[in-house]
Amino acid sequence: MISWLPQLLAGARITILLTIAAVTAGLFLSIFLALGKMSKRKIINKLCDAYIFFFRGTPLLMQLYFIYYALPMISPVFMINTGNPFVDRFLAAFVAFGLNSAAYCAEIIRAAIQSIDKGQFLASKALGLSYAQTMRLVIIPQSIRRLIPPVGNEFIMVLKDASLVSIIALVDITKATRNIEGSTRSALVYIPAMILYLIITAIFSLIFNKLEKKYSVYE
Repeated sequence: MISWLPQLLAGARITILLTIAAVTAGLFLSIFLALGKMSKRKIINKLCDAYIFFFRGTPLLMQLYFIYYALPMISPVFMINTGNPFVDRFLAAFVAFGLNSAAYCAEIIRAAIQSIDKGQFLASKALGLSYAQTMRLVIIPQSIRRLIPPVGNEFIMVLKDASLVSIIALVDITKATRNIEGSTRSALVYIPAMILYLIITAIFSLIFNKLEKKYSVYE
């Protein structure tokens, strides 16, 4: 089992990097989606709502297949071709996971913002604060602590769902495990693989718990 660790750890690096990159990009995009869904402008509201409905209503595996296989067939413009097959697969997975994560994080952010008492919006307006200033200085700081637990759950879900990238031959933990099993004919490789997943999950769960305590001052 010790001889399998280098391959599994190499796969773990891909899994962690993909998860961090996808959730970070998803969080950034989700802010605009959440604000757009709360917008009083019907076109913006409907577009953001449709985006969220689509990515939450279809399987992530199907989205990954579509982005990696189907989009290039629709138009060469959508083809990811950097000259490096590994980079091509990683970018396709990043796009699929980032877009999917954005839809879920948008609902998390929207719920957190709407959970803040409406009186604070009115008080901020009375003080002469603009909508952007109200969100930045009053609402979002109070929303952070409420965001951390569900965002942490989303991060862990993406971390585990990253195993789906093995279908496009991106060597994450799951793909590395299958490669080892295929070459050694030993199913025992699943033991260190699962332990590795548990260790990574435990580390990031601890990080999110510490962040939640840090920002509890806003409650």
